Amino acid sequence: MSEWDSEQKPGWGDSTAKATGDAGASGRDWKLIEKLILSMQDEQRKSRRWGIFFKVLTFVYLFVLLFALIFPSADVGKPGGDHTALVEITGTIAADEMASADNIVGGLREAFEAEAAKAVVLRINSPGGSPVQAGYVYDEILRLREQYPEKRVYAVIADIGASGAYYIAAAADEIYADKASLVGSIGVVGGGFGFTDLMEKVGVERRLYTSGENKAFLDPFSPEKEGEVEFWQQVLDTTHRQFIEQVQKGRGDRLANDDRLFSGLVWTGEQAVELGLVDALGSASYVAREVVGHEEFVDYTRSGSKFDEFIERFGASVGSGLANQVIHSRLELR
Repeated sequence: MSEWDSEQKPGWGDSTAKATGDAGASGRDWKLIEKLILSMQDEQRKSRRWGIFFKVLTFVYLFVLLFALIFPSADVGKPGGDHTALVEITGTIAADEMASADNIVGGLREAFEAEAAKAVVLRINSPGGSPVQAGYVYDEILRLREQYPEKRVYAVIADIGASGAYYIAAAADEIYADKASLVGSIGVVGGGFGFTDLMEKVGVERRLYTSGENKAFLDPFSPEKEGEVEFWQQVLDTTHRQFIEQVQKGRGDRLANDDRLFSGLVWTGEQAVELGLVDALGSASYVAREVVGHEEFVDYTRSGSKFDEFIERFGASVGSGLANQVIHSRLELR
């Protein structure tokens, strides 16, 4: 290189070295960035895999839990020795409730068929319900008592055993209650609502088309008709008479001669003893220990699908229950 060239291009060597150093540093930075990105991608893949694993584990757990709720083992915890059979009647007596005739009768049959069960205790805590469902249970108790005459049935009323629940209790050999239990209410009720005035105020027009003179019987959105009310009262009176006859058949001459017995009134357990509606005061444990002589209980209660019970606890049936109360005139012993 000439002297002139050296003078004209000062620092060229330094610039080249600097550029080479910058390129090397830049390459190292890119490698670090690349490693960082790859590391982040790897962490994301691991995170997704763990997420899928825990989701699958949760699904399996819920599936097993659901299976256990729907198909519980009915024989777990039932001893083989002599015992007192227990069948619970809790809540409203209706076809779509836990205290349905199917559930109650199923438990009763199993209890009667068990040789080790020396007696059957019906523990009742119910305000009543469907006269049809109560009638099914009443008739089945009488049939089982006749088929197994050596096995006695004791109805024990807890907080309340009224109307349809007392209808069932009347089929037992003896009835027990606490002194403060609510007992009786031997009557029939059927009711609904009328919306005609409200519809007129808000400007709603009822359009109902039927074939059959009484097809719109007691329609809550139409004006009440005197003839329909009279006919419905006859239905209530007939059902009430049937109720009275079954109670008299079950209790016999133990009932006091008191006109108020079948008026729909409810009494305490203490008053019920005086009226002959209850034989004596005592709890289920008392009956098993002192009357039956076998203190150990085995629960034969059937409650239907555990899944249905689980759903009901979350209020899934609230809407339909409210609709039934508002729209339908349903006949009930309560």
